[in-house]
Amino acid sequence: MSARILLVNGPNLNLLGTREPEVYGTATLSDVERLTTDAAAAAGYEIRAIQSNHEGVLIDAIQAAREDCAAIVINPGGLTHTSVALRDALTGIALPFAEVHISDVHAREEFRHHSYLEDVAAVRVIGRGVEGYAEAVRRLTALIP
Repeated sequence: MSARILLVNGPNLNLLGTREPEVYGTATLSDVERLTTDAAAAAGYEIRAIQSNHEGVLIDAIQAAREDCAAIVINPGGLTHTSVALRDALTGIALPFAEVHISDVHAREEFRHHSYLEDVAAVRVIGRGVEGYAEAVRRLTALIP
């Protein structure tokens, strides 16, 4: 098993730091990647990061992870509430994964309350800001044999 974790950030997360800072804060995607890399390194893992606004690109990266990753940390953004295909990719590769959301999706619009990943994620971290990524890494690495 590889000592690598795939970090997946979905649509619009490239806008972190400028998009709705009252909801998502002012940390950028680079800040998230650095925070996640540091948390993974502390547990003996490296991070490979991808962000895309295109569902197929994310699915391709997830499928490729089965070759050289031990786990996945994913913030699927809006795809959380819409993508059966993303769920199928994650369950199809049989790697443990953590679902992360910066905001508390349950305190927002009703359509955000449903996640296609919630019943298959090994770890869920919701509403902890960008620090939730580091928490997800710590909790996920504790589960990897």
